[in-house]
Amino acid sequence: MPQPKRYPTNAKKQAAYRRRRKTETQAQFDAQYLPPLPTVDGMPGTVRWRRAIQLAQQLISTVQQEMDDYYDSRSEQWQESERGEEFQERKQAVENALQELDDLAISY
Repeated sequence: MPQPKRYPTNAKKQAAYRRRRKTETQAQFDAQYLPPLPTVDGMPGTVRWRRAIQLAQQLISTVQQEMDDYYDSRSEQWQESERGEEFQERKQAVENALQELDDLAISY
């Protein structure tokens, strides 16, 4: 006796497959970068939090380097213009965020 169909159409079957693949891929991605939380609810996830802060530092550091390169590659006229000064302010905000993350990482 044949098994009953789980999905009425191929489109629904493919959609379910895509959902499963997306969930599995996301789980693999999450596991790759962050350690799991402790199994006991009352224990802090310090190791996981420390790793998350390190990843944030790496990401912000990359943004800072790219912004520095972009700013340095622009003309002196652009750097002194209003847009250049606004960009410099945003760049300073990124540097401040990186400094805050560095301070936070030291406390962990």
